[in-house]
Amino acid sequence: MTHPILITGAAGREGGGDPEVEEGIIMVNRPLIAACWVVRLALAASFLSAVADRLGLWGPPGAAGVSWGSVPKYEEYVAQLNWFLPAALVPVIGWTATACEAMLAIGLLIGWRLHWVAFVAGILLTAFAVMMAVALGPKSPLDYSVPSAAGAAFLLAALTCTTSPRTGLELARPASAS
Repeated sequence: MTHPILITGAAGREGGGDPEVEEGIIMVNRPLIAACWVVRLALAASFLSAVADRLGLWGPPGAAGVSWGSVPKYEEYVAQLNWFLPAALVPVIGWTATACEAMLAIGLLIGWRLHWVAFVAGILLTAFAVMMAVALGPKSPLDYSVPSAAGAAFLLAALTCTTSPRTGLELARPASAS
């Protein structure tokens, strides 16, 4: 059985690292690993749920708990957020956002280049929050917790939780320690 670990980085006072940790020491940090997985799963589920809603998989437009329910309804929303764009670009922007969300969800679930996937997710969510705030007012992104999700994505990017191909162990380390 593999165990989650935390790579501590340079050690000792001379090395500029933590004076309490000797070089090469590996510490178990299960709460950090668990928190990273919770963030990964929550962000991926949110992205996939939004994609499913656009495609009508959560139900038709107007059904309980359904935001769009169809691609045309979603494109109306995209047009509302991107009021400054020509109408011909609205479907392009909508499908681009949908493809990005699906790819980011997959990247978060499989852990591929997790630092970058999480960072791009944070940028995308920040862009959504800004567009929602400009087009609909500041309450809209706050009601949907978009800034919180963006913050979680950026924090995940900073922690860079991934699986080591060499050892198969979970690693949680600062991104700069790569």
